[in-house]
Amino acid sequence: MSVLRLSDFKVLSFDCYGTLIDWETGILAALAPLAAKCSTPPSGEALLELYGRLESAQEAETPALIYRDLLTRVHARMASELGVAASAAENAAFGASIGAWPAFADSPQALAELKRDFKLVILSNVDRESFRASNARLRVEFDAILTAQDIGSYKPDARNFAALIARVAEMGHGKAELLHVAQSLYHDHVPAKQAGLRTVWIDRRAGKGGGATLAPQGEVRPDARFTSLAAFAQAHRREVQAIGARGA
Repeated sequence: MSVLRLSDFKVLSFDCYGTLIDWETGILAALAPLAAKCSTPPSGEALLELYGRLESAQEAETPALIYRDLLTRVHARMASELGVAASAAENAAFGASIGAWPAFADSPQALAELKRDFKLVILSNVDRESFRASNARLRVEFDAILTAQDIGSYKPDARNFAALIARVAEMGHGKAELLHVAQSLYHDHVPAKQAGLRTVWIDRRAGKGGGATLAPQGEVRPDARFTSLAAFAQAHRREVQAIGARGA
């Protein structure tokens, strides 16, 4: 595997939820009323794993359904599997919770730093309205935003990465200048690699299992791994400094 030089790239594309936004904290907070109805409340990890399984199934079944409405159905399915009742209003409240999910503490500063040297693009399994609320938490202006609502399918569908590559081409950059940055091996790294992209794994869970994302089918090898976005931005900073020192 060749060495990954961040200076070789002009565009960084990001998954949002799990990478920039701490969706698991947000999901568990929004699921707390449902969990409290259980005679034996499930653990947080059990809830996240159930969510990940049902969310993925719902995305495959209804790829054109916008994300907040999709999560409304996921909540209803979770209630059914947990053997408790959930009202239509409770299901809808979960779907509407996306904008309340917090950003990871390091996301805004790291994005601001990376913005100085790269064009930034979002490729997310979300709807436009929900992402606007998340974008306000990230405090950066992205050069392009692609959502599942725009594309009509959910990652890991190959169409999402074809749309990303096409949009970046419209910005004047080819695949070789695009680096995809994401947490989920299943949603992002497997299809990105299949699309011919190089990738950076932001391994937010670092040894804690899959959580709200399914395990990838087969082996996948990201080109680099960091446990935070801050560490990724720091690696870029060190590379820039080294290039500057060589040119001095």
